[in-house]
Amino acid sequence: MIARISGKVTEKKGNCLLIDVGGLSYEVMVPTAVMERIEQNHIPENNISLITYHYHQLEPSRSFPVLIGFLNEVEKEFFETFITVSGIGPRAALKALNKPISLIARAIDEADLNFLKSLPGIGQQRAKEIVAKLQNKVGKFGLVQDGPSLRLPVKSSDIEEEAIAVLMRLEYKKSEATSMVHKALEYAKDVVTTEGLLNEVYKQRKQI
Repeated sequence: MIARISGKVTEKKGNCLLIDVGGLSYEVMVPTAVMERIEQNHIPENNISLITYHYHQLEPSRSFPVLIGFLNEVEKEFFETFITVSGIGPRAALKALNKPISLIARAIDEADLNFLKSLPGIGQQRAKEIVAKLQNKVGKFGLVQDGPSLRLPVKSSDIEEEAIAVLMRLEYKKSEATSMVHKALEYAKDVVTTEGLLNEVYKQRKQI
């Protein structure tokens, strides 16, 4: 299983990057939302490092490996959450994610079917299925600032520390993240999971 790839970008073809790694060229598919961030950022000497989702595409007469690339674990985690919806496989998700992740997550949380239907390949019924499956489960992705890079946190068993770490991973300053988490805890004292706490943070941010 290929979990990460680092090398030199030798060619870009639509939503595909060819990355040279020690003389071998790997084809990596990239969602439009991620590709736009790559294009906006300066890559020194065309070098890049991507987190990858690796799977085998099955067709009637053949099976072949596919790599889908992301700039960070947050993007990959959202992708993996998105494909839990029935009928949405990796290829469909790759095509659909052509808007910033934060906007897609907010549309899911707010049941904005019109926005979801604007995503390539997503019709009315599929939009409803996305909301039914993921609403109230993607709050932390709505907090993504879609900045140039995300830092990976050190995991903790304490949900408050984990929530702060995730917010820092989403490019919030530690002081800001701490304040957001403490405020959320004032309103959700019974929360027992990091996801629940981050959802409360997201709800409060929407009210600002």
